[in-house]
Amino acid sequence: MEKEKMLESFMTYIQLEKNYSEHTVHHYAHDLADFFLFLNAEGVPDIREVEYMHARNYVTKLYDAKLSRTTVSRKISAIRSFFRYGNREFGLDEAAFRSLYHPKKEERLPQFFYEEELAQLFKSVLGEDKLSIRNTALLELLYATGMRVSECVSIRLSDLDQTMQIVKVMGKGRKERYIPYGQFAQDALEHYLEDARPKLMKNQKHDYLFVNSRGETVTDRGVRHILSECMKKASVNSSIYPHMIRHTFATHLINNGADIRTVQELLGHSHLSSTQVYTHVTKEHLRNTYLNSHPRA
Repeated sequence: MEKEKMLESFMTYIQLEKNYSEHTVHHYAHDLADFFLFLNAEGVPDIREVEYMHARNYVTKLYDAKLSRTTVSRKISAIRSFFRYGNREFGLDEAAFRSLYHPKKEERLPQFFYEEELAQLFKSVLGEDKLSIRNTALLELLYATGMRVSECVSIRLSDLDQTMQIVKVMGKGRKERYIPYGQFAQDALEHYLEDARPKLMKNQKHDYLFVNSRGETVTDRGVRHILSECMKKASVNSSIYPHMIRHTFATHLINNGADIRTVQELLGHSHLSSTQVYTHVTKEHLRNTYLNSHPRA
């Protein structure tokens, strides 16, 4: 029973205090459930009896299952975070996972849209019905700010300063930051707030910016569905996931001369190394353009 109490407390903590996205919370819950099943199979029902040997055997099991290094690393992070929290709140020994090393990350550059592809995506959402107006505003704001989807769905009307064209965002670890946005986003937001949101709200009463067809707050999963539907309408030969808009924002800024520190602040990255990946994207883009264009490349 103590394990269930710890887990419930931990899940509340990462949702409310750490402000993790719905996507991350879902994965952490699944990762911990999988680890607890492993412990039961190993004959270790008491969470306080977990030792380094069990942690090492579990990670070996993950590699045997041919999981990617990114997935293994996430699972280690989830379990290590749980034990760290359990140590602080319940006196749980966290030594078992503290000694484990994360696997070296696979070198995978973030995917992004080229400007022509992005133009096609924006064209796909055009329309004067209320959902098309909302989708345009959503897409414009995501691209204008590079914010995470979890940040976007949490925006309230009071977070928008339409005079200064700045939006207040609550990021990871409940860190606030202010992001400017341009005229395209401003026009789309005005159109949405005046002509679409009041119709979508119906009898709902809340001040979240983006709402679904029932007037309820749009979820992370809802945004993923909206973007998938946009891709079906656009003739872009690419799969889409919400973070791709964020990658596109950062890549286009750096391609057009923005300094990396500014991009770091806009993205809300705690460490510059997280932002530096976009300089690699830019270099790879330049290299490919050169190889495809130079007669003697």
